[in-house]
Amino acid sequence: MEYRRLGRSDLEVSRICLGTMTWGEQNTEAQAHEQMDYARERNINFFDAAEMYPVPPKPETYGRTEQYIGTWFAKTGRRQEVILATKALGPSARKDIRGGPRLSREQIKQAAEASLKRLQTDYIDLYQLHWPERSVNSFGKLGYTVVSDEDVISIEETLRACDELVREGKVRRIGVSNETAWGVSEYLRLSREEGLVRIDSIQNPYSLLNRSFEVGLAEMAYREDVGLLAYSPLAMGRLSGKYSGGARPEGARLTLFDRFQRYNTPNGIAAADEYVQVARDHGLDPAQMALSYINDRPFVTANIIGATNLEQLKSNIDSHSLTLSAEVLADIEAVHQRYPYPCP
Repeated sequence: MEYRRLGRSDLEVSRICLGTMTWGEQNTEAQAHEQMDYARERNINFFDAAEMYPVPPKPETYGRTEQYIGTWFAKTGRRQEVILATKALGPSARKDIRGGPRLSREQIKQAAEASLKRLQTDYIDLYQLHWPERSVNSFGKLGYTVVSDEDVISIEETLRACDELVREGKVRRIGVSNETAWGVSEYLRLSREEGLVRIDSIQNPYSLLNRSFEVGLAEMAYREDVGLLAYSPLAMGRLSGKYSGGARPEGARLTLFDRFQRYNTPNGIAAADEYVQVARDHGLDPAQMALSYINDRPFVTANIIGATNLEQLKSNIDSHSLTLSAEVLADIEAVHQRYPYPCP
Protein backbone atom coordinates (compact mmCIF):
# COMPACT_ATOMS: atom_id res chain seq x y z
CA MET A 1 0.00 0.00 0.00
CA GLU A 2 1.30 3.44 -0.93
CA TYR A 3 1.13 6.23 1.66
CA ARG A 4 0.88 9.93 1.00
CA ARG A 5 1.44 12.98 3.15
CA LEU A 6 -1.74 14.66 4.35
CA GLY A 7 -1.33 18.29 3.31
CA ARG A 8 1.65 19.83 5.10
CA SER A 9 1.18 17.70 8.20
CA ASP A 10 3.40 14.88 9.40
CA LEU A 11 0.58 12.35 8.86
CA GLU A 12 1.07 9.65 6.23
CA VAL A 13 -2.22 8.21 4.99
CA SER A 14 -2.90 5.23 2.76
CA ARG A 15 -3.92 6.22 -0.75
CA ILE A 16 -6.98 4.01 -0.29
CA CYS A 17 -9.22 5.38 2.45
CA LEU A 18 -11.96 3.25 4.01
CA GLY A 19 -15.34 4.95 3.57
CA THR A 20 -17.97 4.18 6.20
CA MET A 21 -21.24 5.83 5.24
CA THR A 22 -23.20 2.58 4.79
CA TRP A 23 -22.46 1.35 8.32
CA GLY A 24 -25.62 1.42 10.37
CA GLU A 25 -27.97 1.34 7.37
CA GLN A 26 -26.81 -1.19 4.78
CA ASN A 27 -24.20 -2.75 7.08
CA THR A 28 -24.50 -4.10 10.60
CA GLU A 29 -22.07 -3.38 13.41
CA ALA A 30 -20.48 -6.81 12.95
CA GLN A 31 -20.00 -6.18 9.23
CA ALA A 32 -18.49 -2.75 9.94
CA HIS A 33 -16.02 -4.35 12.35
CA GLU A 34 -15.19 -7.00 9.75
CA GLN A 35 -14.44 -4.31 7.18
CA MET A 36 -12.15 -2.44 9.56
CA ASP A 37 -10.33 -5.66 10.43
CA TYR A 38 -9.80 -6.43 6.75
CA ALA A 39 -8.73 -2.87 5.91
CA ARG A 40 -5.98 -3.06 8.51
CA GLU A 41 -4.90 -6.46 7.14
CA ARG A 42 -4.41 -4.68 3.80
CA ASN A 43 -2.44 -1.85 5.47
CA ILE A 44 -5.15 0.78 5.09
CA ASN A 45 -4.65 3.23 7.95
CA PHE A 46 -7.13 5.94 6.90
CA PHE A 47 -10.84 5.76 7.86
CA ASP A 48 -13.38 8.46 6.95
CA ALA A 49 -16.67 9.05 8.79
CA ALA A 50 -19.11 11.87 9.56
CA GLU A 51 -21.50 12.76 12.35
CA MET A 52 -24.35 12.51 9.80
CA TYR A 53 -23.59 8.92 8.75
CA PRO A 54 -25.05 6.50 7.79
CA VAL A 55 -26.82 7.63 4.65
CA PRO A 56 -29.51 8.24 3.75
CA PRO A 57 -29.57 10.37 6.92
CA LYS A 58 -32.38 9.76 9.39
CA PRO A 59 -32.90 10.91 12.99
CA GLU A 60 -32.93 7.33 14.27
CA THR A 61 -29.56 6.46 12.68
CA TYR A 62 -27.71 9.77 13.19
CA GLY A 63 -24.22 9.11 14.60
CA ARG A 64 -24.47 5.33 14.32
CA THR A 65 -21.47 4.99 12.00
CA GLU A 66 -19.22 6.78 14.48
CA GLN A 67 -20.60 4.57 17.24
CA TYR A 68 -19.59 1.44 15.30
CA ILE A 69 -16.07 2.77 14.88
CA GLY A 70 -15.97 3.53 18.58
CA THR A 71 -16.97 0.02 19.56
CA TRP A 72 -14.28 -1.36 17.24
CA PHE A 73 -11.66 0.81 18.92
CA ALA A 74 -12.88 -0.33 22.34
CA LYS A 75 -12.91 -4.00 21.31
CA THR A 76 -9.57 -4.11 19.48
CA GLY A 77 -7.48 -1.41 21.16
CA ARG A 78 -6.22 -0.39 17.71
CA ARG A 79 -6.94 3.35 17.83
CA GLN A 80 -3.26 4.25 17.40
CA GLU A 81 -3.11 2.34 14.09
CA VAL A 82 -5.72 4.54 12.40
CA ILE A 83 -5.70 8.04 10.94
CA LEU A 84 -9.33 8.87 11.74
CA ALA A 85 -11.29 11.47 9.82
CA THR A 86 -14.81 12.65 10.55
CA LYS A 87 -16.96 15.67 9.69
CA ALA A 88 -19.16 18.33 11.24
CA LEU A 89 -22.46 19.06 9.51
CA GLY A 90 -22.95 22.23 7.54
CA PRO A 91 -26.23 24.19 7.62
CA SER A 92 -29.29 21.96 7.61
CA ALA A 93 -32.99 22.08 8.39
CA ARG A 94 -32.49 19.11 10.72
CA LYS A 95 -33.92 20.51 13.95
CA ASP A 96 -33.15 17.24 15.73
CA ILE A 97 -29.42 18.09 15.51
CA ARG A 98 -28.46 21.04 17.72
CA GLY A 99 -31.70 22.78 16.73
CA GLY A 100 -30.41 23.14 13.17
CA PRO A 101 -26.68 22.67 12.39
CA ARG A 102 -24.50 25.68 11.59
CA LEU A 103 -20.74 26.17 11.35
CA SER A 104 -20.63 28.53 14.32
CA ARG A 105 -17.98 28.35 17.03
CA GLU A 106 -20.45 26.97 19.56
CA GLN A 107 -21.86 24.30 17.26
CA ILE A 108 -18.49 23.12 15.94
CA LYS A 109 -17.27 22.65 19.50
CA GLN A 110 -20.47 20.76 20.40
CA ALA A 111 -20.26 18.58 17.30
CA ALA A 112 -16.64 17.65 17.95
CA GLU A 113 -17.31 16.73 21.57
CA ALA A 114 -20.23 14.52 20.55
CA SER A 115 -18.16 12.79 17.85
CA LEU A 116 -15.33 12.14 20.29
CA LYS A 117 -17.77 10.48 22.66
CA ARG A 118 -19.32 8.27 19.98
CA LEU A 119 -15.90 7.35 18.60
CA GLN A 120 -14.59 6.49 22.08
CA THR A 121 -11.40 8.46 21.52
CA ASP A 122 -9.91 11.65 22.90
CA TYR A 123 -8.72 13.04 19.56
CA ILE A 124 -9.70 13.18 15.89
CA ASP A 125 -6.86 13.12 13.37
CA LEU A 126 -8.67 15.02 10.62
CA TYR A 127 -11.76 17.09 11.38
CA GLN A 128 -13.62 18.23 8.28
CA LEU A 129 -16.43 20.68 7.57
CA HIS A 130 -18.96 18.58 5.65
CA TRP A 131 -20.21 21.43 3.46
CA PRO A 132 -19.92 25.23 3.49
CA GLU A 133 -22.07 27.61 5.47
CA ARG A 134 -22.82 29.62 2.32
CA SER A 135 -24.64 28.52 -0.83
CA VAL A 136 -22.22 26.97 -3.33
CA ASN A 137 -22.36 24.91 -6.51
CA SER A 138 -22.16 21.50 -4.89
CA PHE A 139 -24.28 18.32 -4.62
CA GLY A 140 -25.11 18.16 -8.31
CA LYS A 141 -24.89 21.86 -9.18
CA LEU A 142 -22.37 22.85 -11.84
CA GLY A 143 -23.30 26.53 -12.11
CA TYR A 144 -23.16 29.17 -9.38
CA THR A 145 -26.24 31.13 -8.26
CA VAL A 146 -25.72 34.37 -6.35
CA VAL A 147 -27.66 34.63 -3.08
CA SER A 148 -27.05 38.21 -1.96
CA ASP A 149 -28.98 38.24 1.32
CA GLU A 150 -27.66 35.05 2.94
CA ASP A 151 -27.33 34.81 6.69
CA VAL A 152 -24.02 32.98 7.02
CA ILE A 153 -21.45 32.33 9.70
CA SER A 154 -18.12 33.76 8.55
CA ILE A 155 -15.32 31.46 7.50
CA GLU A 156 -13.13 33.23 10.04
CA GLU A 157 -15.42 32.22 12.94
CA THR A 158 -15.51 28.64 11.65
CA LEU A 159 -11.73 28.49 11.26
CA ARG A 160 -11.11 30.01 14.69
CA ALA A 161 -13.31 27.30 16.25
CA CYS A 162 -11.27 24.62 14.47
CA ASP A 163 -8.08 26.32 15.63
CA GLU A 164 -9.30 26.11 19.22
CA LEU A 165 -9.96 22.39 18.85
CA VAL A 166 -6.42 21.88 17.58
CA ARG A 167 -4.93 23.94 20.42
CA GLU A 168 -6.97 21.89 22.90
CA GLY A 169 -5.53 18.66 21.47
CA LYS A 170 -8.94 17.31 20.47
CA VAL A 171 -8.21 17.62 16.74
CA ARG A 172 -4.87 17.21 14.97
CA ARG A 173 -5.57 18.58 11.49
CA ILE A 174 -8.55 20.08 9.65
CA GLY A 175 -10.04 19.88 6.18
CA VAL A 176 -12.97 21.07 4.11
CA SER A 177 -15.51 19.20 2.01
CA ASN A 178 -17.80 20.08 -0.89
CA GLU A 179 -15.84 23.33 -1.15
CA THR A 180 -15.02 25.68 -4.00
CA ALA A 181 -11.76 27.26 -5.14
CA TRP A 182 -12.78 30.55 -3.52
CA GLY A 183 -13.53 28.81 -0.24
CA VAL A 184 -10.18 27.03 -0.21
CA SER A 185 -8.33 30.27 -0.98
CA GLU A 186 -10.20 32.08 1.82
CA TYR A 187 -9.33 29.40 4.39
CA LEU A 188 -5.70 29.62 3.32
CA ARG A 189 -5.68 33.42 3.44
CA LEU A 190 -7.13 33.52 6.94
CA SER A 191 -4.69 30.88 8.11
CA ARG A 192 -1.77 32.85 6.71
CA GLU A 193 -2.87 36.31 7.85
CA GLU A 194 -4.38 35.43 11.24
CA GLY A 195 -1.98 32.67 12.28
CA LEU A 196 -4.73 30.05 12.41
CA VAL A 197 -4.63 26.33 11.65
CA ARG A 198 -4.16 25.51 7.97
CA ILE A 199 -6.47 23.18 6.05
CA ASP A 200 -4.73 20.04 4.78
CA SER A 201 -7.39 18.44 2.59
CA ILE A 202 -10.54 18.89 0.57
CA GLN A 203 -13.07 16.07 0.29
CA ASN A 204 -15.07 16.54 -2.90
CA PRO A 205 -16.70 14.21 -5.42
CA TYR A 206 -14.37 12.98 -8.15
CA SER A 207 -14.98 10.19 -10.61
CA LEU A 208 -15.04 9.46 -14.32
CA LEU A 209 -18.61 10.81 -14.30
CA ASN A 210 -17.66 13.97 -12.44
CA ARG A 211 -14.30 15.52 -13.23
CA SER A 212 -15.43 19.06 -12.41
CA PHE A 213 -12.75 19.16 -9.67
CA GLU A 214 -10.16 19.45 -12.42
CA VAL A 215 -11.49 22.81 -13.66
CA GLY A 216 -10.38 25.09 -10.82
CA LEU A 217 -9.63 23.03 -7.75
CA ALA A 218 -7.05 20.52 -8.98
CA GLU A 219 -4.31 23.12 -9.39
CA MET A 220 -5.19 24.61 -6.02
CA ALA A 221 -5.01 21.18 -4.38
CA TYR A 222 -1.67 20.38 -6.00
CA ARG A 223 0.14 23.70 -5.56
CA GLU A 224 -1.18 24.52 -2.09
CA ASP A 225 -0.85 21.00 -0.61
CA VAL A 226 -4.57 20.75 0.08
CA GLY A 227 -4.92 17.29 -1.40
CA LEU A 228 -8.16 15.82 -2.64
CA LEU A 229 -9.88 13.08 -0.68
CA ALA A 230 -12.03 11.81 -3.53
CA TYR A 231 -15.52 10.64 -2.62
CA SER A 232 -18.00 8.73 -4.81
CA PRO A 233 -15.15 7.49 -7.05
CA LEU A 234 -17.51 4.83 -8.46
CA ALA A 235 -20.43 7.26 -8.81
CA MET A 236 -22.45 5.29 -6.24
CA GLY A 237 -21.60 2.06 -8.00
CA ARG A 238 -22.68 3.06 -11.49
CA LEU A 239 -19.11 2.78 -12.82
CA SER A 240 -18.89 -0.82 -11.58
CA GLY A 241 -21.26 -1.90 -14.35
CA LYS A 242 -23.74 -3.48 -11.97
CA TYR A 243 -26.52 -1.13 -13.13
CA SER A 244 -25.78 -1.54 -16.85
CA GLY A 245 -28.75 -2.27 -19.06
CA GLY A 246 -31.16 -0.92 -16.46
CA ALA A 247 -30.28 -3.61 -13.90
CA ARG A 248 -31.32 -3.07 -10.29
CA PRO A 249 -29.35 -5.55 -8.16
CA GLU A 250 -30.99 -6.57 -4.92
CA GLY A 251 -29.65 -4.63 -1.95
CA ALA A 252 -27.75 -2.08 -4.07
CA ARG A 253 -27.95 1.58 -3.06
CA LEU A 254 -29.67 2.87 -6.20
CA THR A 255 -32.15 0.01 -5.90
CA LEU A 256 -32.95 0.68 -2.25
CA PHE A 257 -33.07 4.47 -2.13
CA ASP A 258 -34.88 6.77 -4.56
CA ARG A 259 -33.17 9.88 -3.20
CA PHE A 260 -29.86 9.12 -4.92
CA GLN A 261 -30.40 10.56 -8.40
CA ARG A 262 -27.10 12.39 -8.89
CA TYR A 263 -25.68 9.72 -11.19
CA ASN A 264 -28.95 8.81 -12.91
CA THR A 265 -28.93 11.47 -15.62
CA PRO A 266 -29.34 10.23 -19.22
CA ASN A 267 -25.82 11.36 -20.12
CA GLY A 268 -24.46 9.89 -16.88
CA ILE A 269 -25.96 6.49 -17.64
CA ALA A 270 -24.70 6.60 -21.22
CA ALA A 271 -21.20 7.68 -20.18
CA ALA A 272 -21.02 5.03 -17.46
CA ASP A 273 -21.95 2.34 -19.96
CA GLU A 274 -19.15 3.53 -22.27
CA TYR A 275 -16.57 3.52 -19.46
CA VAL A 276 -17.65 0.01 -18.49
CA GLN A 277 -17.20 -1.06 -22.10
CA VAL A 278 -13.70 0.48 -22.20
CA ALA A 279 -12.76 -1.66 -19.20
CA ARG A 280 -14.17 -4.80 -20.73
CA ASP A 281 -12.48 -4.12 -24.08
CA HIS A 282 -9.15 -4.09 -22.23
CA GLY A 283 -9.92 -7.08 -20.03
CA LEU A 284 -10.23 -4.99 -16.86
CA ASP A 285 -12.69 -4.99 -14.02
CA PRO A 286 -14.77 -1.79 -14.56
CA ALA A 287 -14.70 -0.77 -10.89
CA GLN A 288 -10.97 -1.30 -10.59
CA MET A 289 -10.33 0.71 -13.76
CA ALA A 290 -12.42 3.62 -12.48
CA LEU A 291 -10.69 3.54 -9.09
CA SER A 292 -7.20 3.20 -10.55
CA TYR A 293 -7.78 6.34 -12.61
CA ILE A 294 -8.50 8.29 -9.39
CA ASN A 295 -5.63 6.68 -7.47
CA ASP A 296 -3.02 7.98 -9.91
CA ARG A 297 -4.04 11.64 -10.19
CA PRO A 298 -1.22 13.81 -8.74
CA PHE A 299 -3.62 16.11 -6.86
CA VAL A 300 -5.32 13.22 -5.04
CA THR A 301 -4.17 12.35 -1.52
CA ALA A 302 -6.58 9.45 -0.98
CA ASN A 303 -9.40 7.66 -2.76
CA ILE A 304 -12.34 6.96 -0.44
CA ILE A 305 -13.85 3.58 -1.23
CA GLY A 306 -16.92 2.09 0.41
CA ALA A 307 -18.45 -1.35 0.19
CA THR A 308 -21.47 -3.20 1.49
CA ASN A 309 -19.76 -6.60 1.50
CA LEU A 310 -16.26 -7.95 1.99
CA GLU A 311 -15.91 -9.29 -1.55
CA GLN A 312 -16.60 -5.84 -2.96
CA LEU A 313 -14.16 -4.27 -0.50
CA LYS A 314 -11.38 -6.71 -1.45
CA SER A 315 -11.82 -5.99 -5.16
CA ASN A 316 -11.88 -2.23 -4.65
CA ILE A 317 -8.73 -2.25 -2.53
CA ASP A 318 -6.97 -4.29 -5.22
CA SER A 319 -7.29 -1.26 -7.53
CA HIS A 320 -4.21 0.20 -5.84
CA SER A 321 -1.99 -2.31 -7.65
CA LEU A 322 -3.46 -1.60 -11.10
CA THR A 323 -1.68 0.79 -13.47
CA LEU A 324 -3.66 1.86 -16.52
CA SER A 325 -1.92 1.70 -19.89
CA ALA A 326 -1.65 4.65 -22.26
CA GLU A 327 -4.21 2.94 -24.49
CA VAL A 328 -6.74 2.65 -21.66
CA LEU A 329 -6.18 6.26 -20.64
CA ALA A 330 -6.69 7.41 -24.22
CA ASP A 331 -9.97 5.53 -24.44
CA ILE A 332 -11.10 7.03 -21.12
CA GLU A 333 -10.28 10.51 -22.39
CA ALA A 334 -12.25 9.90 -25.57
CA VAL A 335 -15.36 9.10 -23.54
CA HIS A 336 -14.76 12.19 -21.40
CA GLN A 337 -14.66 14.37 -24.52
CA ARG A 338 -18.06 13.03 -25.56
CA TYR A 339 -19.54 13.38 -22.04
CA PRO A 340 -17.47 16.05 -20.24
CA TYR A 341 -19.38 16.55 -16.96
CA PRO A 342 -22.53 14.41 -17.02
CA CYS A 343 -22.97 14.22 -13.24
CA PRO A 344 -21.52 17.26 -11.39
